[in-house]
Amino acid sequence: MANWSGKRVAVTGGGGFLGSYVLEALARRGVSDPFVVRKKDFDLVKGDDVRRFFREARPDIVIHLAAVVGGIGANRENPGRFFYENVMMGAQLMEEARLAHVSKFVAVGTVCSYPKHAPVPFREETLWDGYPEETNAPYGLAKKMLLVQAQAYRDQYGFNAIFLLPVNLYGPRDNFDERTSHVIPALIRRMLDAKEKNEPTLVCWGDGAPTREFLHAADAAEAIALATERYDLSDPVNLGSGDERTIAQLATLIAKECGYTGKLQWDPSKPNGQPRRRLDTSRALQHFGFHTARSLEAGLRETVEWYRSTRG
Repeated sequence: MANWSGKRVAVTGGGGFLGSYVLEALARRGVSDPFVVRKKDFDLVKGDDVRRFFREARPDIVIHLAAVVGGIGANRENPGRFFYENVMMGAQLMEEARLAHVSKFVAVGTVCSYPKHAPVPFREETLWDGYPEETNAPYGLAKKMLLVQAQAYRDQYGFNAIFLLPVNLYGPRDNFDERTSHVIPALIRRMLDAKEKNEPTLVCWGDGAPTREFLHAADAAEAIALATERYDLSDPVNLGSGDERTIAQLATLIAKECGYTGKLQWDPSKPNGQPRRRLDTSRALQHFGFHTARSLEAGLRETVEWYRSTRG
């Protein structure tokens, strides 16, 4: 797989946040014209659209990034939709890929699939040792079904599907919508707004104690490209930075980058989400040589600068 020459590559969700970085990683490898699957052209929840995609693209490799996603609030408001649409996309895509004799299917899951109280750092072997954190369990379980399907199809059909587990992603081009954004873009937007309005206090969800690990989307895209080239086993693989920070520490870093000097006030009546998140990333390093290229501080600075330049 190290040679991409002549391979037809399709990327679902290629028009999205992570997708834009994956297309750049593919371009660096000489993949000049990948088939980009966008929702406006193909509704992958619908079987007819999935089959039409395979007829039109005729891919050798499918990188499946498309997902219905959001932060804690969006997950709490849409558990049924997040479960159904993610399950239907993944199940139908992999089945049609098998029928179309696709040579490799790269399924990108989520850290939300891990048990709520998994030992830290999260090791891939503990993925089934408990139920995910309740606020995002439907989404996490829907994405984990891709792992079940990939392993079952490998066992029965010899189908080459791999499953990757990235942590929370961030970076320029992220979703900054106040209703659906994740924690980093949400905090950046709110802190810049608070600074402009000279607000003395900014209220943040939870108590600030939970920890998270963040991976720049450009680093995640490089990991996905490396795995596509070099990894062909059934075991899931974590993609992360190994850098664990509390939400309070994260908020302080973002406040500094935004120039917000007001008080951060925590609202413990709002949900914290999973208590801790940090991945064991040794499998990715061992099997395809991935390690993160950016510090969180540098990545946040880049993201704040990008958002400032585009928000108008």
